[in-house]
Amino acid sequence: MKISASIFSDSEKDILTTINNLNSYNVDVIHVDCKDRLSIFDDIKTMRENSSLPIDLHIITDNPEKYYSGIIEYNIDYVTFQYEDLKEKKLSIPREFKGKIGLGITTLTDISVFDSYKSSFDFILMMATIPGESGGQFDKTNFKKIRDFRKLYPDKKIHVDGGVNAEVSFILRNMGVYLSVSGSYLFNSTSIGSALLNLKLNEIKSHFLVKDFLQPADNSPIIKNFELTLENLLVTIKEGGLGFAVVLGDNDNFTGIIGNADLRNGLLENVDNLNNLEMNGIINTSPLVINENMNVHEMLQFIKNQTKPIMYLPVINDQNKFVGTVSFLNLIKGEL
Repeated sequence: MKISASIFSDSEKDILTTINNLNSYNVDVIHVDCKDRLSIFDDIKTMRENSSLPIDLHIITDNPEKYYSGIIEYNIDYVTFQYEDLKEKKLSIPREFKGKIGLGITTLTDISVFDSYKSSFDFILMMATIPGESGGQFDKTNFKKIRDFRKLYPDKKIHVDGGVNAEVSFILRNMGVYLSVSGSYLFNSTSIGSALLNLKLNEIKSHFLVKDFLQPADNSPIIKNFELTLENLLVTIKEGGLGFAVVLGDNDNFTGIIGNADLRNGLLENVDNLNNLEMNGIINTSPLVINENMNVHEMLQFIKNQTKPIMYLPVINDQNKFVGTVSFLNLIKGEL
């Protein structure tokens, strides 16, 4: 996941000093907030003259057209227009612009508004706090919006801005977010370098529980015990795309899982006569699971205590009901 440093969050230093600091710490992108002022291109000119870092420009305006010539002239890499402020919702971006275009939405705006832009826009920017204002706590309802958007628009990138600290950054990376904007957390830290490392690799204090960001049960690969046949299992694993299926017993109690390895071993043991394959015999009835009320720190400590790599974890509640899945596929894939 790329880190986009919100340059105007560093209010104690002049813009040139901040640019040089961001250059030295190898930040991925410079984020620029623009509350409807064309003079923003004077600042962008300074950035272009003193840095080769990509520029991520977030424009809040009711008249996007007046910015078109500037974003073309300065070859802006990422441009976001804030949906709620647009008078005319239909935008005609000039063909001369070669960067990526995104739509910014606040927490209260439904992701369905992106549907009108999906043919020409490259990404969505989810504002987890108030647009254009530095600081504030990440609104956890955006975790569900991220999951829903990925399901509806799998080919589009997701950017997130607002309340991104080390813990939130870990969750966003794990959910496959492409870029996150950091302002207050990055510049208010003792060292930009250590804060950047936390955003990319680590986690600190926990404020979110597993149930806040898990992939819910209705989006997880589930098969009922009474439906457990080889064909049904293969279909469930294939359609789930996670490499396993959750098996539920009576009253939908969590029975266990069948992973690719469990299935493969069962097939090998009965390769001469698959009719002898006992499906209940290949269920892993004591897999690693986590409780929905674990926080991020507890989950990571649990993972670190295991001797084998973990690609996914089923999540249960206090009543042993399956409530969802946490998959680490995006981390394992290198967050590409």
